[in-house]
Parts: sequence; structure tokens; C-alpha cells
Amino acid sequence: MVTRLSPADASFFRLENTATPMYVGSLSILRRPRAGLSYETLLATVEQRLPQIPRYRQKVREVRIGMARPVWIDDADFDITYHVRRSALPSPGSDEQLHELIARLAARPLDKSRPLWEMYLVEGLAKNRVALYTKSHQALINGMTALEIGQVIVDRTRRAPPFPEDIWIPEREPGHTRLVLGAIGDWLVGPGTQLQAVGSAVTGVVTNYGEFLDAGRRVIDIARAVARGTAPSSPLNAPVSRHRRFTVARGSLEDYRKVRARYDCDVNDVVLAVVAGALGNWLMSRGVAVSPTATVRAMAPLSVYADAQHDLSGPGQTISQVMPYLVDLPVGERNPVVRLSQIAHATESNPTAASLVDVRTIVTLSGFAPPTLHAMGIRVATGFPSFSKRTFNLLITNAPGAQSEMYVAGTKLLETYAVPPLLQNQALAISVTSYNGMLYFGINADREAMSDVDLLPGLLSQSLEELLEASR
Repeated sequence: MVTRLSPADASFFRLENTATPMYVGSLSILRRPRAGLSYETLLATVEQRLPQIPRYRQKVREVRIGMARPVWIDDADFDITYHVRRSALPSPGSDEQLHELIARLAARPLDKSRPLWEMYLVEGLAKNRVALYTKSHQALINGMTALEIGQVIVDRTRRAPPFPEDIWIPEREPGHTRLVLGAIGDWLVGPGTQLQAVGSAVTGVVTNYGEFLDAGRRVIDIARAVARGTAPSSPLNAPVSRHRRFTVARGSLEDYRKVRARYDCDVNDVVLAVVAGALGNWLMSRGVAVSPTATVRAMAPLSVYADAQHDLSGPGQTISQVMPYLVDLPVGERNPVVRLSQIAHATESNPTAASLVDVRTIVTLSGFAPPTLHAMGIRVATGFPSFSKRTFNLLITNAPGAQSEMYVAGTKLLETYAVPPLLQNQALAISVTSYNGMLYFGINADREAMSDVDLLPGLLSQSLEELLEASR
């Protein structure tokens, strides 16, 4: 079926460059079963779930002379073995070697002549583990009709539920004449709409009531961005190269809950306070003069309850929206409790605070929601209006997930990390995922601008310990 990309999707597709590819990444660490997780088993599992995410068998086709937005078309030559790949570390591979591999894979642009996703089964990892890395283009995922592949391949039990046999017959690829006639038809129906459609996502078109509401929210976002002004100058903002460094951190969700209960705030507030403390110490480790009032502005999109949430049964049903949220992290404040208090107060003042989604709500979703929620948060940040060089200094996404064991192809999911993309002139992005009693931090950085990113995991642990000590 031929469908036109939305204005936002078209913008994501066209505006990326080789230094800042518009992808959404996810790294899963799995316990290798006795029989192993074969490539063929993973291939069969992915192929079985593709009917739930039809975009993953479609590619983007441009219309001649840029007359209209590109279109999604079935890939008649779809080859799943091109997208699901095999890789290996020299056994026994260390976590550091895995992170170096992920950094290299994350930096590679996707092939735009094919469906815009890749998956890697990484073998040879020490301690009887395997890794699964997925990368999907931002244009592929909208969180409503199109989910991230990581959500649909994860099961709640070791034995996967039955799926009907899939008989997929790709639609014949349209010729140039058909695409041009379709574009002309769109121009005749709404020339003003098409003029805007060829533009950026920020000036997105309004073609129905839902898009009208989205446009209204965008105007509000623009007004708020203007009111906040330019983000502070920071070493976090530097030209982004084509090379990355990736590292991870983890912590007990119970520790964050203890701090939350002691100071009557939200777990997300504690996460932001921990990040603020770590960034402050990182800046000082570089010899940067950090005044007591110094801040770093983060875009920290919030998952909130949708206005209508009735049927949660299907994998395409969403129970939340992801809204933009700018927060000034008090990196210069040395008292950890004061840091947390300032952030909690800012969150309380946000109009969406009363409807934040928590872990107990997310577990009602079919599959494993965090990959899609991270994708939606990145989408919000990427499309956020920018009237200056710095609307915010870095991106922090936080996605609550299931608090029980999950499985991929019958293999236990041990750890899960989002691999967020770097935005223009932003050398750092952090994504936090809660799963099975733990918080997992995926930390992506520019290799040249943040060669010392490996300091952050230890600084995050230190920052959390300061809050725990204060709460005792």
C-alpha cells in the first residue's frame, strides 16, 4: 500500500546528515540458553512479528522534483537476512568490547534504498551471554500505528504466544507516473497544504482534527521555548563528528524509590537529580569553573496518560503521549537534597505532572514498551522548535518498563539499554530504562568532544550514593 510520509517523518528522513543520523537504538543483554540462541531462531521470531509492524517491510520512495512528501511502498525485494545480521566478539568478549562495537554500529547511517532498520545478534560475550542490538530510523516510528521492533519481539513468558501464519505479498511498486499523478492530485486538493508539506516538520501541515490539536501544542511549545531563551553555554555543546563512544550505567530501582519516598517526589525527579550531580562533577573534572548557580538545560520528554485510554489489548494501542519538557539541572548546587528539591519543584509546576505514566501502567501494554517510548521521546526532542543555537544542552529520555522477567525467542532478557542518537551540536545523550527492579542508563557521546565519557557511570553511582546517604 502506498502512503505518504507525514510532515514530521519526511523532515526526519530528509534533514539528517552523516554526523547526526536519525536513528533509534536499543541494546539488550540476554542469558544464553543451554542450546544457544541460534541466528535461525531469532530470524524466525522477527519474521513472525513483522505483521505487527508493517513499516518494517516498506521502504521510502522520493517523488520526482520534490513535488510532494516521499511515500512508503512495499519492498518487493525484502530480504530479512539483510536486516537481521550476525556479529561476534573475540570470546570471551568484555562489556567494553561490546560497547565499542555498539558505538561503531550506531554511527553508521542506514541504507535509504531499503527498509530503514537493522538488527545484530552479537555472540561471544563473556559470562554466557549474547547481545541484541537494533537500530531503526526515526521516520519509522510514531508510537501509534508504528512501533519500535524491540517492543514486539519481547514476550512475558519463555514460551511465545501463537501467531497466525503470515502470507505477505508485496504490492507492486508504483511507477514514476503514478507517483507524479498522486502528487499533482494532492496539489489540486490542497495547494497550501502541499507548500507546507515540502517544508520542515516545525511548520507541519494541518489536515485533520488530530493534526490541528498537534499543531496547537506545537505553537504552545514554541511560545515556551521563546520564554526560556537560550540554554547556557556548556562543553556539552560542540560540533558532532561521525564517531561515537557508548557506555552504560545501572542502579537498583529500589534505591531510587527510597529517595523518592523520603522526599515525596517522583522517581524521574530522582533520576534527573542524579544526572545533575554527575554532570556537575564531570564538569569540574575537566577544570571547568562551575558557579553555585550554574545549570545545564535538558530536554527530558515526559510520558503522560492519553486523554482516552480504553483498550489496552493490542500491541498498537497506546496509553500515553510523550510531551516535551525543558528542565534546568542545577549542576552547580553541591547539596544533593537541594538539587532534588529544585528539580521536583520544576516538575510539579509542569502542567502535565499530574498525568505522568508510571511503571505499573506501562506493564499493561502488550510487549515491551520502553523502546517505543524512547523513540517517541527522541522524536519530540528532534522536532522541538529551535530559534537559537541552543534551546537545550542535552537529551535525557526515561522510559518505565516491566518489573518482571521478559524473554526474546525464549531467551531471558537480563539488561536493556536505549542507544539514543546525538542531536546537532550536542555531544551527549542519555536514555534511562527501568526493567525488573533495575534502572539501565544508555550513554551515547561524541568520540572527539567527550573522550572521557567513561567517567559518567562512576559519577552517576556517586551522585546516587550522596542522595541515599542524605535520606538515611
